[in-house]
Amino acid sequence: MTKIQDWLKQQQLGSFLLLAVVLLVVFPLGLDTFRLNLVGKYLTYAFVALGLVMLWGHAGILSLGQGVFFGLGGYMMAMFLKLEASDPISTKIQSTPGIPDFMDWNQLTELPMWWVPFKSLPFAIAAVVIVPMLLAFIVSFAMFKRRVGGVYFAIITQAVALVLTVLIIGQQGYTGGVNGITDLKTMLGWDIRTDEHRLVLYYVCCALLLGSVLLCLWVQKSKLGTLLLAMRDKEDRVRFSGYDVAMFKVFAFCLAAGLSAIGGAMFTLQVGFMSPSFVGIVPSIEMVIFAAVGGRMSLVGAIYGALLVNFGKTYFSESAPDLWLFLMAALFIGVTMAFPDGLAGLWEQKIKPWWAQRQADRKAQAERIQAAHAIYPAVLPPAQGHGNQMPGDISGQQA
Repeated sequence: MTKIQDWLKQQQLGSFLLLAVVLLVVFPLGLDTFRLNLVGKYLTYAFVALGLVMLWGHAGILSLGQGVFFGLGGYMMAMFLKLEASDPISTKIQSTPGIPDFMDWNQLTELPMWWVPFKSLPFAIAAVVIVPMLLAFIVSFAMFKRRVGGVYFAIITQAVALVLTVLIIGQQGYTGGVNGITDLKTMLGWDIRTDEHRLVLYYVCCALLLGSVLLCLWVQKSKLGTLLLAMRDKEDRVRFSGYDVAMFKVFAFCLAAGLSAIGGAMFTLQVGFMSPSFVGIVPSIEMVIFAAVGGRMSLVGAIYGALLVNFGKTYFSESAPDLWLFLMAALFIGVTMAFPDGLAGLWEQKIKPWWAQRQADRKAQAERIQAAHAIYPAVLPPAQGHGNQMPGDISGQQA
């Protein structure tokens, strides 16, 4: 048992296994279907938080535009679902049956060519990851090769989020505009709106999230992860050692984009729509808050941060509709001021040392009792009426 505990501690899998138990056992048994579906939605944001841990915490690159990749992944999946829901029979009341309703409202008479491949689910799943990562590669390669970083890169990612939001809203006939792509019902004839199917989607989301954590742990423990850490702390030294720092940054940015896109696709499946409100600057900054509250150096902490912030948003908006924004601000400010390293810092700096000290005290007490028994062996049983007699104390028997 001790060897197993040591191995789990060495591989940093103890907190991962606890997270798996919470997500796969505790939440499904303790929450009703509606609340469990809410948790599933929260977990889609945790993919973005994971990417930010790798990008911001591990590589030292702050991005304020992760909503771009979350939204792109969601739109890729929404396009497939919308085409399936727009079959000629379901859209026979339209002027042009067989195309999405927002295209018909905007007087389009045929499906655009770049929409046609999204009739295939394998193509849509591939596009969920490839399209956002391709955009991330173009942006990051152009910036990092020119050694643009720090606050300037953060501002550029915000600009990309703003541009994409304006583009989606402006091209209403092709993207659904400000309303987004809505009324998504089935995937390959499988109704995604029923409680049973939402439960399945919840477990799929959990499996993908846990797999993403393992992938990030593998990257962190590899030579690449060591170089990312070294680049964060001493970038010039890594560059002078002969490594291409720019491509390491490109890799970290593309990895974060791919994880965010998977979260966006799962969000579309679980919620049933996607809109530009998840692409812009405000949601992107909220996503950074998830990682900050959970701990930007902790993968598991970032997931708990996403759960805590989104649960707070739901709870405060239900219980105090007029004050929930102020309460959310107080939550964020309070956590970051009290625990600068987030929830993970609370665990590492407060709870873990307290537990270790408690275990050490119990061990020392056990050793003292053992030593007492060695010096004063309990040879004779205690006499009647002397229940408080110490072992080996025969004075009471002599009396």
